[in-house]
Amino acid sequence: MTIADTASAATTTEIAPGRLFIGGRWTEASDGGRTDVVSPATGRKLTDVARGTTADADAAVAAARSAFDSGVWSQLSSRERARILHRAYELMRDRAEELAQVESANVGKPITFARSVDVNNAAELYEYYAALGHHLDADVREITANAHAYVRKEPHGVVVAVTPFNFPLILASTKIAPALIAGNTVVHKPASITPLSALIMADILQQAGVPDGVFNVVTGAGSTLGDHLVSHPSVDKVAFTGSTEVGAHAAALAAQSLTPFTAELGGNAANILFADVDLDAAMQAVISAFVFNSGQFCMAGPRLLVERPIYDMVLEILGNALPHVPFGDISDPETVIGPLASRAQLEKVAGMVDRARAAGARVITGGHPVDLNGGFYYAPTVLADLDPATEIVVEETFGPVLTVQPFDTEEEAIALANDTRYGLASGIQTADLARAHRVSTRLEAGITWVNGWGTLDPAISFGGVKSSGWGREGGPEAMASYLRSHSIVIHLGQDGSR
Repeated sequence: MTIADTASAATTTEIAPGRLFIGGRWTEASDGGRTDVVSPATGRKLTDVARGTTADADAAVAAARSAFDSGVWSQLSSRERARILHRAYELMRDRAEELAQVESANVGKPITFARSVDVNNAAELYEYYAALGHHLDADVREITANAHAYVRKEPHGVVVAVTPFNFPLILASTKIAPALIAGNTVVHKPASITPLSALIMADILQQAGVPDGVFNVVTGAGSTLGDHLVSHPSVDKVAFTGSTEVGAHAAALAAQSLTPFTAELGGNAANILFADVDLDAAMQAVISAFVFNSGQFCMAGPRLLVERPIYDMVLEILGNALPHVPFGDISDPETVIGPLASRAQLEKVAGMVDRARAAGARVITGGHPVDLNGGFYYAPTVLADLDPATEIVVEETFGPVLTVQPFDTEEEAIALANDTRYGLASGIQTADLARAHRVSTRLEAGITWVNGWGTLDPAISFGGVKSSGWGREGGPEAMASYLRSHSIVIHLGQDGSR
């Protein structure tokens, strides 16, 4: 189905109501409150979940603290923890279609991407960290004193994982898998509008053999639960993904108790397109960089910088291609672009585009919501002739919107790419390998893709610089943030005896 053909409608998946998962038991909120979960594809209710209270958050932290202090998880060998996480990986594979259907329905993801990207990548994170868990050995150090010294890697304790609405399953897994294999216990607070896959994962981890209290899920509003959890005195580490503004607020709360805090925040990445490139291949990367997940990707490429000789040609290609990208029904395996995750997100994107148009931006294609079955759809949009100071160039849109700016020299391209408070991702499309190396080292970003976009793997770390956060997710770099070093020095007698 293309933008011009939006007759078919997204199906609604039947999903059971959700409860909190605390101390190995499913429970209602302490005050009985519940919250509707809405389908982005239809605007209608999918199900409802428990609306947790601060008392529920306290209970979850207490369960995690008790489980950690008991040693039921932290004192297991890393190999035994790895076996349990590998069982979780196998259960995720067994329940892959269920996870994909729920993630698609809850987030508004096209089902093909929910299966091939979200579920696949999330499962592989558990597999990867299970394997990495076999290598959590102490590091013996040679020192000049008459002593034996070694450095142990030990878990922090209770970890709070706060995750956003755009990739609930993947971004939870980037935190939960390394936190658990390191021996921590976890309280997970998923985004209030996309909590459903977190509840399935609680069931999977329990079935895999994770002891009671080691993993807990509390659903509800971030403004109450999130704030309460990140500032909780019994929490030993916070891992956060979300907007820069909310992340800064959460970091300030955690800082009051000096709680270690890692954050993957907003982005506004530039994708630099040089004139020497193979345009057919490059345009696939350009388009996927801003329409993937309907543009709701912190590492999207919403700013396209084009070398001037091919600027007009690129605009023409984009204008002709975008209306034919399969759009609409998330249950259709051919669909590439689905709805935005909420009405609020749709209104935000529409408002930013409208203000850009009023400021003089030229709309090459799109620029309007799409009325489809009550869902929160916005047409993929390309804007040109923008002042670099325009809001939609400067700030993260988080929707299927591409701004296109020309440049004349390599130095100008680098300056434009780095002219942002964000630094999460970047891209270069060029046939010149020397240029690719030269430019990539000067881009202020946690990850740079050359002649492609968006390739991620559990072994590859990602994260931000500047206002895009600190710390890394993925790879052994993420594992390090869930462990703390403990140096042990054993003094020996003069004859070498202890």
